[in-house]
Order: sequence, then structure tokens, then C-alpha cells
Amino acid sequence: MTQETLEVNARSYRWMSRPVVVVCVDGCEPAYLDAAIQAGVAPYFDRMRKTGADLLADCVVPSFTNPNNLSIVTGAPPAVHGICGNYFFDRELGQEVMMNDPKYLRAGTVLAAFADAGAKVAVVTAKDKLRKLLGHRMKGICFSSEKSDQVTMEENGIDNVLDMVGMPVPSVYSAELSEFVFAAGVKLMESRRPDLMYLSTTDYVQHKAAPGSPAANAFYAMMDRYLAQLDALGATIVVTADHGMNDKHGADGSPNVIYLQDVLDGWYGAGTARVILPITDPYVVHHGALGSFATVYAPDEASVPSWIERIRQVPGMESVLSRKDAAARFELPPDRIGDIVVVSEQSTVIGTSASRHDLSALEVPLRSHGGVSEQRVPLICNRPVKGIAAGRRLRNFDALDIALNHAQ
Repeated sequence: MTQETLEVNARSYRWMSRPVVVVCVDGCEPAYLDAAIQAGVAPYFDRMRKTGADLLADCVVPSFTNPNNLSIVTGAPPAVHGICGNYFFDRELGQEVMMNDPKYLRAGTVLAAFADAGAKVAVVTAKDKLRKLLGHRMKGICFSSEKSDQVTMEENGIDNVLDMVGMPVPSVYSAELSEFVFAAGVKLMESRRPDLMYLSTTDYVQHKAAPGSPAANAFYAMMDRYLAQLDALGATIVVTADHGMNDKHGADGSPNVIYLQDVLDGWYGAGTARVILPITDPYVVHHGALGSFATVYAPDEASVPSWIERIRQVPGMESVLSRKDAAARFELPPDRIGDIVVVSEQSTVIGTSASRHDLSALEVPLRSHGGVSEQRVPLICNRPVKGIAAGRRLRNFDALDIALNHAQ
């Protein structure tokens, strides 16, 4: 059974007339595409931007992976779907927890809605941390590169993925983890021809390699080849990102870090404040759990205004907001953020205590994300688009709207 339109989270989506592929390129600062095209290694991206739609959009702040991927697949900000970080302090439990469990999701996905209405839907993600969230209550194919050797029909809607793709299971810290996503996407389009497919990569390369560097250009050249194959198979393709990426270090290569827990402990006594870093996840080798966004839990509401004023004076801070103001500005669920939200400047990251961050595995000067400075991301389509209102603020979570409602 199919319908002309579906309504999901107060937005309407037209039924697809051809296969639709939405790609979230983790950490894709727009400069990566510019540099790869200029170097001549991304001819398909060049054609896509010239003959389709070449737009820019704002991602969700905090500019981290989980909030933005869930925004893209729900078509809504975290205030609606509830996922506002990789990690948060659960006030009810009194514990710091990973936000990887679907129980924290407060809205259904567009993917699940189309699957329920009879569409063939597939999701391939690089890391398994996202798989259960993206595939929540979705009938169809859903697996990760990371656990591609463990797929079953019961759990993932498919089996024998390694044979299908023709690649071994990649290391979680490798460019191949993302290449596996694209290779699987092409094989699925050839063999299963899903009506709607979502591909989500990892930003391992972007954390290590700046735009225009050999490693970055090689990564985008790889992606370019697979996207050209998906285009040749007749798909409408929209490419966006969960966030951008910037250098977060000084001229000598050492990271610019505000260890905010240490600062607050020095001001108010050890343990009076609790600093939460929503970038925290099981895969911290490439960024040391350092990003440009943090939340602070104060002992009482009365302390908040004076704390905000004092934190604002710390060099490297861009915005220090109350929970209410941050929830309104960034469209976040107020019950899942701290009393104070802190965003650092473009070249600076926020840590907890220096003793809690192991930076020994950083092989290159720190590049990271999380702030407003990483909010601008590509939103490009391989087909012309029409009907987008002049002056509309585009978001990365408009990707499905662009693909289904505006692409020609």
C-alpha cells in the first residue's frame, strides 16, 4: 500500500517517484567539497553542484553526531525527538549515561513511517552506536559497518552482508568504515532497490585531515565514485552533514582547551558543579572527548545568574546561556540539558578536568566540533529543486523534505 503523502512530526512528505538516497557525511565542513572539486578528484560532486542544487544549511547545535543524525531522520530538532547529545546527565537516575538507547527517542522517524506505509527502506551507518536509534521501529534493512559480520535477518533485516559488499569488517578508526557504508549502499541499490535509503558515515578522516589535504581529498574521491554509481542507478541523492569541523589548536599544535570542571572546582569547591560533555561516546581516540559545547549543572537555581556572568569572562567562550535561553535558541529539550549551556569559540574546546582527558592517542593536532562555528554544512542534491521559499533558513534536517518534496 502506498499513499500520496505521509505526515511525520508535523511535516508532510510526498511518496517517492524514484529511489531516494540521503547521505549524512559526518564532519563535512563545506571546505572539504570545495577543495576536492578544485583538486579535480571529485568530478561527480562538481557535476552535482552545477546541475542539481548547491545549498548550505545549518545543523543542530550541539553540532555533534547523534543529535543531528536523529534530526535528519525525524525532520525535526532535538526539542521534538529528544536526542540532544551522545551523553547526558539523567536527573531521574542521578547518573551520567550514553544517549544511545532508543528509549530516549521521543518521536518517530520518517524512515519508519515510510516503511510502515509499504516502502522498502534501508539504513547503513558506520558505527553501531547509531544503528538502533536510526532503525527504531523501522521495518527494513538496518546495519552498521562496525558490526557487519554480526548481521542477522531477525535483527537487521538482512544477512551475509560481508559477502554482498565484498569487503572485510573495517577498523572503527579508519576511512574504510565509511567506504563500507557507500559500497553497501551501491550493492543494496543494485540488488534490493530500496525506495528510501539513509547512509551515515564517520568523521575519523575529518578529525585528522584538513580540507585539501591528501587524506581528505582521497576520502572525498572515494565517496565521489560511489555516489556516481548511485546516480547511474537512477536515485535522487541528497548529501548533507551532521556538523562541520575546525582546528582546535594553537600554532604549536597543542589543543586549546578550557578545562571547565577544573575552573569551577577552583571557584566554588570540588564537586559543587557538574560539567557534562555531550560529545562523549565510546569512540574518543580521535578527539579525546573534547568539543565546543558543554552543559553545567549548578547546585541550585539561585547560583545560575552569577555563574553565567563569571563563566562568560573565561577567555575562549562564545556563548554562556541559561537552560531556558539555550533550549529556545538551539531547540533543545530543557529537561536533558544542564542549568547552564556553554559554547566555546571556533578554535577552542571545552573539557572537564585535565586529569580526565587522555590525549595521548591524538596523532595530529586536534580538530573537533560541537559549537556554532561548526553549524554550516552542505545541503546538495543531484537534481534541481523548486518551491523553496526565498529567505528560508535551511537546516540539515530538511534533507528528506528536499529529496521528497522539492527535487525534480
